[in-house]
Amino acid sequence: MASIGNGRCWIQERLLSGSGSGSGRGSGVFPIPRGRPSATILPRKSTSLSFSSSFQLQGFPVDMKQRSSFVQALAVRRFVGSLAKTQGLRFAVVVARFNEIVTKQLLEGALDAFSKYSVNEEDIDVVWVPGCFEIGIVAERLGKSQKYHAILCIGAVIRGDTSHYDAVANSAASGVLSAGLNSGVPCIFGVLTCDDMDQALNRAGGKSGNKGAECALTAIEMASLFEHHLK
Repeated sequence: MASIGNGRCWIQERLLSGSGSGSGRGSGVFPIPRGRPSATILPRKSTSLSFSSSFQLQGFPVDMKQRSSFVQALAVRRFVGSLAKTQGLRFAVVVARFNEIVTKQLLEGALDAFSKYSVNEEDIDVVWVPGCFEIGIVAERLGKSQKYHAILCIGAVIRGDTSHYDAVANSAASGVLSAGLNSGVPCIFGVLTCDDMDQALNRAGGKSGNKGAECALTAIEMASLFEHHLK
């Protein structure tokens, strides 16, 4: 039989043979030899797990169902450039003289948009270059001068009978991109790439709007983002 007391369990040997001195062989019970230390079984402490449907966050109980979205809302920060915070921002506009009948209207649209969003005239510098191919290197130089918060690049490439169009359009796009990456100043791509002159004029104040004005708003937003959030 087994008796339990004081946290210990002693197994008492009991021989089924009546003499109590037999080896117990053949009895169906394997006796514990005398003099052998008794087995000790340590008591287990009961462990209880408690789950709560709410947890404490800075002293306020929050339901577990709302925990994920609540914590996520606290962790995520969103930065957006503002079109209203233009005070102190300076801009440069690089304009290609080639296809001036188009680029001049794009420039006027950009300057009008800057004015509507309270950018002072003295905070805008306009730089003319021969063509779209030359925009990139000038934009990069202006960006590295650290005088401007954004550079707006304006031009117009119109498809002709040769592959010259593809070379100029691709070079203009990669040049503006490289200027921004190398200078660390946002350089906005405002170069039209059109199949004919009608398409270009429609996008320079015609029925398709003025892409110069649209790019000016992009320049303001990017300048604000860099100045107020990413410095």
